[in-house]
Amino acid sequence: MLARRMQVIKASPSMAAKKKVDALRAAGRHIVDFTIGEPDLDTPEHIANAAVEAIGHGATKYTPSVGIRELLQAVAGKFERENGLSYSPDQLIVGTGAKQLIYTALAATLDEGDEVIIPAPFWVSYPDMVVLNGGKPVVVESTEQSGFKISAADLERAITDKTKWLLLNSPNNPTGAIYTETEFGQILAVLERHPQIHLMIDEIYEHFSYDSAYVSLASYSEDLNARTLLVNGVSKAYAMTGWRIGYAAGPAYLIKAMTTLISQTTSCASEPSQRAAVAALTQDQSCVREACRIFRERRDIIVPLLNAIPGIACAVPQGAFYVFPSVNGLLGKRTPEGKMLETDLDVVHFLLDSAGVAVLDGSAYGTPGFIRLSFATDLDTIKEGCEKIASVCSQLV
Repeated sequence: MLARRMQVIKASPSMAAKKKVDALRAAGRHIVDFTIGEPDLDTPEHIANAAVEAIGHGATKYTPSVGIRELLQAVAGKFERENGLSYSPDQLIVGTGAKQLIYTALAATLDEGDEVIIPAPFWVSYPDMVVLNGGKPVVVESTEQSGFKISAADLERAITDKTKWLLLNSPNNPTGAIYTETEFGQILAVLERHPQIHLMIDEIYEHFSYDSAYVSLASYSEDLNARTLLVNGVSKAYAMTGWRIGYAAGPAYLIKAMTTLISQTTSCASEPSQRAAVAALTQDQSCVREACRIFRERRDIIVPLLNAIPGIACAVPQGAFYVFPSVNGLLGKRTPEGKMLETDLDVVHFLLDSAGVAVLDGSAYGTPGFIRLSFATDLDTIKEGCEKIASVCSQLV
């Protein structure tokens, strides 16, 4: 009964981890959860109130598939104000999260066998979304020594006559890496030599840049804008993950095709959520600055706590709200029960079973030997979790 594609698609590792954590908690276990990438903060009151007010005025109907006019105007204003980018209405689209827009863009452009270059570490859903749409993910590995960023030479080697997209995520999930103007400029030079390649930039963590102001990659080259899709959303910056609103800007022909697909699938995003997103993008932005301050404080606490654990080495992330420490120093050691830790997934199971701490394996992100922890949780949880990890790791031999 099931399509063949289901044999090669796996469930989202983060969603699978959440399901397991929920099951363990339902069974009575205390679990410290570092798996889910969503702010633990509440949606700011003025944003939630905008949705309540909209509902009170009957804003509960279908909307245009591309998004309501007020939100498209707010998105255009955001790009102009924060990124120095100018887009016309036919270059903008709203969807049910940035994830849907990435998927829809791939669905609108990929033919069987088309290749999408994806730097690793990557967000877990990118390769599967490419495969689901008949494409071939071409994973380009990076190293901790390179700051978890690919070079222009890495990109050049991966390009073939079937390459259709380069998909970049900056700030990156899971590493927090951010491309500098120089690094990205060298990548742009490669793309300029290959006019058949389109560039998709996922900047959902844009507002969480801790050591310097983030500059949108799309602002570095006006020439490439004609083949660039810039994807963002309100989920992370405004603690609105459950509201499911993303937005994107790109060439008009692509936006038109994406709108057609949305019209035949989800129809449109929720109108109350869109009204809330208007408030998020146009009203007081101090909530975003405060969230960034909170996450920076948490980053500066979790990194030294992890680095104090023998066998774990954690680089300082520049953005997002994840750490991606190496656990290679734990591999080859044995648990008190005599089991050898051979892979990062073994480490994940060990921490969950022995410490009650839930993390994700780096292999799911294309980079074995590492684990991902979200620090989008309170300081007490961060400290408790790191203490538990340190305690059980001290028992390894």
